[in-house]
Amino acid sequence: MITLEQIRIKLVSEIKESGLSQSEIARRLNIKQQAVSQYITGQTMPALDTFANLCRILDVSADEILGLK
Repeated sequence: MITLEQIRIKLVSEIKESGLSQSEIARRLNIKQQAVSQYITGQTMPALDTFANLCRILDVSADEILGLK
């Protein structure tokens, strides 16, 4: 079974590997930097549309983040 914590860990890993700053990711997603910080700390998860766009920015498949691949 896949947990939200496993998804968060993979998402954080991909964000770090991208080399993009939280501010740059936020700018590209048209959201506040604090929202990106909350994704990383696990306080909240991105909305589905934001998640899809985040995957595009990070150049990673949603299946990989979600542990389906």
